[in-house]
Amino acid sequence: MVAVPARSWRPFVWPVVFLVAVTVAVVGLRDAFQSSTPPTKPAVVHRAPTASYYHVRPGDTLTAVAAKTGVSVVRLLHLNPKLQPTALFIGERIRLR
Repeated sequence: MVAVPARSWRPFVWPVVFLVAVTVAVVGLRDAFQSSTPPTKPAVVHRAPTASYYHVRPGDTLTAVAAKTGVSVVRLLHLNPKLQPTALFIGERIRLR
């Protein structure tokens, strides 16, 4: 076996003390700055609703589209006057709003 000389722990004391002191100071300053500023509410931006659309997939019916989107069949027919409820085509765009 090879004998390893024992190293002293003393050279490591001051760097460890310094790091602990800096960490305590940073945490203390962060808490002081966070508690001094009152919480603010995010700005509420009201936007006009934009039109959204649904693209017809294979097997979709008007009732199925209404159930998936939460828009009533009557509302879908009102928003889409040229829509034929018995003849939906794959890829056809249906206005929802």
